[in-house]
Amino acid sequence: MTFNKKLILAIAAILTLVVFVSGCTDTGTTGEDVGTDVNTDSASGEVTTITVSAAASLTEAFTELWTVFEEENPDIKVSYNFAGSGSLRMQIEAGAPIDVFASASQSHMNILSNESLIVEESRKDFASNTVVLITPADSELNITGPEDLLSDNVDKISVGNPDTAPVGKYTIEALEEAGLWDELKSKNVPAENVKQILVYTEIGEVDAGFVYSTDAATADEGTIEVKATVPTVTPISYPIAVVASSEHQTEAQTFVDFVTSDEGRTILQSYGFTA
Repeated sequence: MTFNKKLILAIAAILTLVVFVSGCTDTGTTGEDVGTDVNTDSASGEVTTITVSAAASLTEAFTELWTVFEEENPDIKVSYNFAGSGSLRMQIEAGAPIDVFASASQSHMNILSNESLIVEESRKDFASNTVVLITPADSELNITGPEDLLSDNVDKISVGNPDTAPVGKYTIEALEEAGLWDELKSKNVPAENVKQILVYTEIGEVDAGFVYSTDAATADEGTIEVKATVPTVTPISYPIAVVASSEHQTEAQTFVDFVTSDEGRTILQSYGFTA
């Protein structure tokens, strides 16, 4: 995929998210046609479609999980909604017709829990990750770690918006702990999710970015270099749960059980996640 195509896809994802949130905010109710097929009663042997909202960093791994899950559960189809965990959490709060939420941080799941918007007994932690510092592959700057970003030669970096992208929260906490953030924040080109940071860095819009190691592994060959692993203050843990307003909780729980099964964890590990 070329850089321009990747940038177009990133922009399209943002526009899709805006439309999705706008529709949910306007109605305030659960719709039946937002990114899903018509649902039927699985007890009658017909197909039920569930909508899974998952952190952007899970895109590649969950796409394979989705394929395998549907092969093993032909009576259930999965419709995915990938975005920053904070954006997905706000969609659920706005009444979006979501059946399962998989977050890249505990904090957004905790907010939904406090608002009684998830099925508590369904909540499970299923993966962990690390943050890495990346640069464009053709960068001529001497960047080997976060402290090198203080150089006057470094004009732009990309750190995720902590309100919508947990990778941003993890990164800012780490940079604050290292005493670097106050000097670096003026260079920041914020992104709404980790995939945007990756694209910005791949096409050279920024001199460096902070992404998950699993996302760095998905970059087009020869576009970026991983310069350092960044120790995070908060462990990066991914929880998953059935949304309390789901009209298909049995099928949603079946999906959660698959993600947290040995088979699901093996798939996640193949994409670099620690199960």
